[in-house]
Amino acid sequence: MARKTSKKISMHKTFRRSYREDYKRELEVPGMMAHIFKTFKTIFKNWKLFLPLLILSVLMGVVFVGLMSEDTYQQFQTILDQTTEEMGSGDIGVMGKAGLLLISTITTGGLSGNSSEAAVVFATLIFLMIWLVTIFLLRHIMADKKVKFRDALYNSMSPLVSSLVVFIVAVLQCIPIFILIIAFSTAVQTDFLSMPFYALVFFIFAALMILLSGYLLSSSLMAFVAVSAPGLYPFKALRTAAELMQGRRIRFILRLVSLILALAVTWVIVMLPLIMFDLFMKQFEWTSQIPFVPVCLLIMTCFTGIYITAYLYIYYRWMLGYDKKEEK
Repeated sequence: MARKTSKKISMHKTFRRSYREDYKRELEVPGMMAHIFKTFKTIFKNWKLFLPLLILSVLMGVVFVGLMSEDTYQQFQTILDQTTEEMGSGDIGVMGKAGLLLISTITTGGLSGNSSEAAVVFATLIFLMIWLVTIFLLRHIMADKKVKFRDALYNSMSPLVSSLVVFIVAVLQCIPIFILIIAFSTAVQTDFLSMPFYALVFFIFAALMILLSGYLLSSSLMAFVAVSAPGLYPFKALRTAAELMQGRRIRFILRLVSLILALAVTWVIVMLPLIMFDLFMKQFEWTSQIPFVPVCLLIMTCFTGIYITAYLYIYYRWMLGYDKKEEK
């Protein structure tokens, strides 16, 4: 039976008594907007460290994964023009066209869309490199220690295998979502959702699958941060993160929602003017084969990886109370 005096958090075990102080866990952290702007401020304040990481990750993405060709981007434009003509509107304006182009190309991230196994492996390794190097840099920056990008690049890769193990666990925790995608595809093909009752049943099933994966992934994301510490084994990191997240998952999910909204606004603010500029420049024949937008998309994708890592690492530090300890 769970004890009231136990230091280890043990919450809501089946057929076991739980105490209110076990699941009511206070967490004094800055607000969501403060979190968003602190992450931007940290990255831009230390741009001399993060700019080489951004350049290196973009180059690795171009070399090992591939860049979306300009012909593919032109096909997006052609399809968009044909669709608007068929709808009878004829012209949706430069702003509307740029917005639709941004939505249609954002899923590629500026990459070639190559689905080969080698491309997927290289993309995963590039993401892990961005993750580990960013955390290494932030750990030293927030400890007021001098650090060079070269040191971060060479010394941050030691937890690579442990991070891969946590990454595989996170993929396995996404199985309910994969099942949901397969079930939705089957339901659409068989007209299963045409009946209101069946559509309601499927909606409940979808909600349960998403909640299950969200519950599991919330602690895995924190474990992904924790395992970057040298010498910490992956399954110990998963257990530690699960204990850290108990009673705090709802607040963490709200932080993730604010992260998604902040990134969406950032992408619109940065990429929309660039796509409009590209549409204007494409009027000149000599610019027709310059992959301006794919390169910008790839740069924004790599920056997004850096920002997400910094955002989660800062929240992880707040949860552990590191900033309060340093203030004392």
